[in-house]
Formats: sequence, C-alpha cells, structure tokens
Amino acid sequence: MANLLQDQLLKAGLAKPEQLKKAAKEQRQAQRGNAPNTAAEQARLAQQKKAESDRIRNQEQQAQRERKAQAAEIRQLIETQKLDRSGSESAFQFVDGGKIRKIHVHETQRAQLIKGLLALARLGQTYELVPLATAEKIAQRDPSRVVLLNTQPETPVDPTADPYANHPVPDDLMW
Repeated sequence: MANLLQDQLLKAGLAKPEQLKKAAKEQRQAQRGNAPNTAAEQARLAQQKKAESDRIRNQEQQAQRERKAQAAEIRQLIETQKLDRSGSESAFQFVDGGKIRKIHVHETQRAQLIKGLLALARLGQTYELVPLATAEKIAQRDPSRVVLLNTQPETPVDPTADPYANHPVPDDLMW
C-alpha cells in the first residue's frame, strides 16, 4: 500500500524519487534503531524491578532482625530483673487477654503490685514480677509484654473539693 501511495505522489508531482528513497531509508533506520533500544529499555526496566524487589526484601529482613533483637532484649530485661517468688504464700489474680490468671506472690509483693511499685510482665507462657522501672522500659519496647502495671494518678484527689458540697442533703428524705 505504501508503494501505491508513493506511485500516486510521483504521478501527481508532489514527490521526487530521491525523496521517496530517502524517506524509505530513514524509516528502515528508525526501525532498526528502535529494536535494540526497546530491548535495552526492557532490560533496564527489568533491572530496576529486580533492584526494587531486592530493596523491599532487604527492608523486610532488616525489620525482622530488629524485631528479633527487640524480643531478645525484652527477654533479657525480664530474666535479669525478675523478682524471686519462691515460697510465696498468697495468690494474686489478674486479667490477661480477657481471662483471669493467677500468680503466687509474697504478701509484700502483692501489696507492691497493688500500689504500682511492681509490675507483671509476660515471659513466654509464664508471668514474672519486675520492678516499675523495668516494666516501663519493657513497655517502651513492646507494651503487650507488660500485663499489669498499676499507676498512681498524677494529681491526688482532694477530698475537700467535693462538687456537691453546696447541695445539702435534706433530712426528711424517705427511702
């Protein structure tokens, strides 16, 4: 069909034979030149995709290594700072994951747990008593590992600041 068009252009005097030859030569060079460029472009794109997937895989591996290191650090904190509960006589009950759990502690440890001076941390399938400072360090790294941490309110409640002080209760109320 290109030849038919070329013949018509020649007959009409709109093109010269040299121009047609030059256009055909340029077209052939463009086709030859694009083929290697297309393959090179595809190779470059494949290399970019591979580099991107390698980068993502490396990031995932790095994140996994960081998680393992953090878990090992928490385990070490708990194991080195846990308090001795041998010979404990009283049971302390607490809620973990919607279930009531029980741990045996000394009476002094029980009182310290209630006051917030001690905390419970999960170590595998068991629970250990740790000091407040250690529990805070563990909570910074992984809050789910600290099972019980009673904290005292920042501002103590003032008993004289009763909001109903100006509203006396009538003496003649019938219950």
